[in-house]
Amino acid sequence: MQTLTALIFDNFETLDLFGPIEMFGSLPKHFRIQLVSMTGGIIHNHHGVSLHTSAVTELEHQTDILLVVGGKGTRQVIEDHRFLQTLIKLSDDADWVLSVCTGSALLAKANILDNKRATSNKLAWQWVVEQSNKVDWVQQARWVVDGKFYTSSGVSAGVDMTLGFIADRHDIDTARQIANYTEYRWQEDSQLDGFYNC
Repeated sequence: MQTLTALIFDNFETLDLFGPIEMFGSLPKHFRIQLVSMTGGIIHNHHGVSLHTSAVTELEHQTDILLVVGGKGTRQVIEDHRFLQTLIKLSDDADWVLSVCTGSALLAKANILDNKRATSNKLAWQWVVEQSNKVDWVQQARWVVDGKFYTSSGVSAGVDMTLGFIADRHDIDTARQIANYTEYRWQEDSQLDGFYNC
């Protein structure tokens, strides 16, 4: 059993979080999920979604997989030194680090992606790449894998990336079964990015 820790902040993007959780949650014998924030308690997003989170200092289980979401709230926490230091610690301790959308900007700002290939949301591309010139940014990609880091493009791309991660860790048939169960048309090729020129 591996523990997925999702690090959440106010104004996160809804599908950045719940898309991957739906996919991981389809394998309850393999993955448990814990939602955390800097101080714990209720976190709100711009769609009116409220979540109860545990404080990052009070994790019930050690983090095997770190999920870093994006959304409008990244613009605030990217200037929060304490948040970035926490992100570094969680990333160092995790076996795998997955980011969705502008979550990769947070990783880049914390120098976690130095000398790594990564991607992000194409609609926020310029802002993301300005966070670090030490990252090998890959613009035309649905998701990118470099070592223990999986970074995806915007919002729904996190679902494609998560299924790719599951295919890599388990097998492609398992990933396809989950996609079929959730009636999701999985973009299996990480390099095919239909939103590259948006």
